[in-house]
Amino acid sequence: MKWKIATFNVNGIRSRLQVVVSWLEKNRPDVLCLQEIKCRDAEFPAEPLREIGYEASVFGQKSFHGVAILSTQKPDEVRRRFEDGLPEEEARLIAARFGAIWVINTYVPQGRSPEHPTFAQKIEFFARVRRFLEAHFRADRPLIWTGDLNVAPEEIDVFSPKRMEGKVGFHPAEKKALADTVSWGLTDLFRKHHPGVKQFTFWDYRLPESFRRDLGWRLDHILATEPLAAASVDCRVDTEPRGAAGPSDHTPVWAEIDLELLGKAGFGTAGGEGTTPPG
Repeated sequence: MKWKIATFNVNGIRSRLQVVVSWLEKNRPDVLCLQEIKCRDAEFPAEPLREIGYEASVFGQKSFHGVAILSTQKPDEVRRRFEDGLPEEEARLIAARFGAIWVINTYVPQGRSPEHPTFAQKIEFFARVRRFLEAHFRADRPLIWTGDLNVAPEEIDVFSPKRMEGKVGFHPAEKKALADTVSWGLTDLFRKHHPGVKQFTFWDYRLPESFRRDLGWRLDHILATEPLAAASVDCRVDTEPRGAAGPSDHTPVWAEIDLELLGKAGFGTAGGEGTTPPG
């Protein structure tokens, strides 16, 4: 039995609802993490999604940001915000537990430019994710961190490393901040299954014909702890929605987990929270 999880920055769920509904009906993931929903919780179009079999856990914000987790089964537990005592004015993190598996969905700040104050906030966001993981989870339990992480980790992840070097999204400080968080104990599932493959997830609206010319970035990621990485059987990017009418500038990324392999490793899909802080 396979368990399928996907991530998609929709750039406005209300304007992109039919794109999401069509993709869900065609692909039927167990979990779909959305970023940049750009609406408050009460404005989220939950009913059309419920009609096709998906529950919505939402952390929204008026006009900007916002994250949600759609799932075929109601989560056993949902957490919103870092809850670390620091200000949280933007809706950028939501986490849900499905049996033994935790899913953390984030929309990392874009950063604007290395000189802008939001760039430092972006670097700090990665540090907060690392502290969140250390405080509440364990790297030897099933956990996925996914979403629009707004960083292309390697040269192969941008269409022109020379042109992009030092720019936001491919800046050395960002790549180090992401790597420091990943070093907690996470594996990039796309790279695990497709080493050396150049595949993008984002094509900028502002760059003329960027999608047709494949002038993109790999900014959307599915990262997993060792139990899930070992049980993963594939991870791919679906470019079809980016080429459809009225697209987001991102496209979905999905991964499949073999639940039988996960069970043989001692992790069932029900019971066991997997949230015990390190002792």
